[in-house]
Amino acid sequence: MKIKMAIPKGKLQIEVNKLLGEIGLHLMGDERNYRPHCSDPNFEVKLLKSQNIPSLVEIGQHDIGFAGLDWIAEQNADVTVLQDLGFNPVKIVACIPEDWDYDDLKNRNIIVASEYKQLSNQYLKKNGFDFQLLRSYGATEVFPPEDADMIIDNTSTGTTIRANRLKIVDTVYTSSTQFFANKKALEDPAKKQIISDMLLLMNGVLNGRKRVLLEMNCQQQDIERIVELLPAMRSPTVSQLYKSDAFSIKAAIPERDVQSLIPALIENGATDILEIPINKVL
Repeated sequence: MKIKMAIPKGKLQIEVNKLLGEIGLHLMGDERNYRPHCSDPNFEVKLLKSQNIPSLVEIGQHDIGFAGLDWIAEQNADVTVLQDLGFNPVKIVACIPEDWDYDDLKNRNIIVASEYKQLSNQYLKKNGFDFQLLRSYGATEVFPPEDADMIIDNTSTGTTIRANRLKIVDTVYTSSTQFFANKKALEDPAKKQIISDMLLLMNGVLNGRKRVLLEMNCQQQDIERIVELLPAMRSPTVSQLYKSDAFSIKAAIPERDVQSLIPALIENGATDILEIPINKVL
């Protein structure tokens, strides 16, 4: 039995491959190979365009896949989303030439260019536009003003939009990379177990990326003050040092808190502070 896994070719592939490697699934093959070998023989891997993966997982050509939530919604794919991985966060935005007025476009028939046919239709109808929709195949931002009055496209920073003298007038959808599965695959007990184990380890890695382990020493009279400062997952570990009257304290801390926390710990008696990366939190 094989778990058929579809991975997006291109920018997302780097993040997905890194995550898979951290849970022990190592992919091997050169960059032109669309069927990399997986270190775990239970998996059969194929690289595909992100846009194609949701539909192929839905019809059972693949058991699991990775793609942006925007493409799942665009294709109305009937899949089970297992985890929002948070990779490649983007917004699907409506844009017009920078010196045009958004409300004026509602007074006439307009041409809209987008790769997102379904999402665009939903947005334009909901907002009362009289429109003709053109399907674009990349470089959507080049259409206005000669070939389209509006575009609906994805962006992470807005740099390309501004470089083409366009402005964002509305957010149509927000998206990030999802891990999802074919519904029938999850009805197979053997496949479900493998996928569930995979999901458990992936969540462990994602949680670990958000935290570091802080370990420090202190005197007994400082323990309570230090523990009160630590935003630990449950309770910090406190243990007495060998042949000493000092104590060691360990806690898994959100990485975003470390910069402000360490000076406060030192001020309250902590010494010999170690900051250690965490691979997984389970």
